[in-house]
Amino acid sequence: MKLVLTVVELLRQLMERQALRRFDEGDLSEEQEERVGLTLMLLEDRMAELRSRYGLRPEDLNLDLGPLGPLLPRD
Repeated sequence: MKLVLTVVELLRQLMERQALRRFDEGDLSEEQEERVGLTLMLLEDRMAELRSRYGLRPEDLNLDLGPLGPLLPRD
């Protein structure tokens, strides 16, 4: 389950970065911005629930790739 949640978290972070880029470029209508923002918040909440259910902390999902460093960026 840890690996699955790690992949989902990686995808969530990538989607969030893409959304922020599109916000900054003005590619989205106000309604689209609202929907994307709400969706990302709900996804983040759901991830928190799943981590809690399986006894994982956010840092538990950050795999160490050895010389390449951590998989997920550290906040």
